[in-house]
Amino acid sequence: MTKRTHGAHAIVTGAGSGIGRAIAAELVRRGSRVVCADIDLEAAEETVAILKNKGEAVAIACDVSSVDEVADLGNQARSWFGREPDLVVNNAGIGAGGKPVGESPLSDWRQTLGVNLWGVIHGCHTFVPAMREAKAGGVINVASAAGFTAAPKMAAYNVSKAGVVSLSETLAAELSGTGVAVTVLCPTFVRTNIFGGELIDAEARGLAQRVSDLVGFSPERVAKMTLDAHDRGRLYVVPQPDARLLWHAKRFVPVPYTRIAGLLGRFLPAEKEK
Repeated sequence: MTKRTHGAHAIVTGAGSGIGRAIAAELVRRGSRVVCADIDLEAAEETVAILKNKGEAVAIACDVSSVDEVADLGNQARSWFGREPDLVVNNAGIGAGGKPVGESPLSDWRQTLGVNLWGVIHGCHTFVPAMREAKAGGVINVASAAGFTAAPKMAAYNVSKAGVVSLSETLAAELSGTGVAVTVLCPTFVRTNIFGGELIDAEARGLAQRVSDLVGFSPERVAKMTLDAHDRGRLYVVPQPDARLLWHAKRFVPVPYTRIAGLLGRFLPAEKEK
């Protein structure tokens, strides 16, 4: 097993909370030096403060929807590392949902795709060429089970995460045999603050938060599973049993799956805004 996540020079976007913070912490525990990037610099600095006595980490502000800011992140990271990064975790993302196609504002589509999909594109575009040239390194893209489950009233989020899955599969094919590994994480519910996003309406937010609190994995558990899988050279990480069940159902019985998903989307009760 190649231990790419041990002693790495790593960049983690969206490291101010949730899965990003947990991945940064696990990387530091493995002896890696970590750039903790987040649009919220204060949150990134809080992550670094938590890691202060455990290893080396630095906070950098970055809006991943801006290619110029991602390029600047790369420059600052190289300066701090004294070399090119050899592990990039494109984790930054926002939640969106609650309205069907045609009612969800186009501004929500643009914002969701800008962070969730273009953010990952910008990360890959900026950092992969040097890894390809060095014939070493790793890329971890954080998608979601939403990328293949296609649940109703989550179109913008689903599309953004499906794009991340497709990008990761394409990148893995292009980098096959080069020494650069690609992994895409596709979880269902993880106990993070993603459901508090402004692009999720109150009804959807309440239901999702209750389910997450009840059955969601901890971000620390997901982080360790993802990094271990990356070290083993796995492309897909589908951590929860429900995610794996949906993964197989979508592939083996696609028409019944879509019909059932549609019925559930219409008739499941949702929490009213208080």
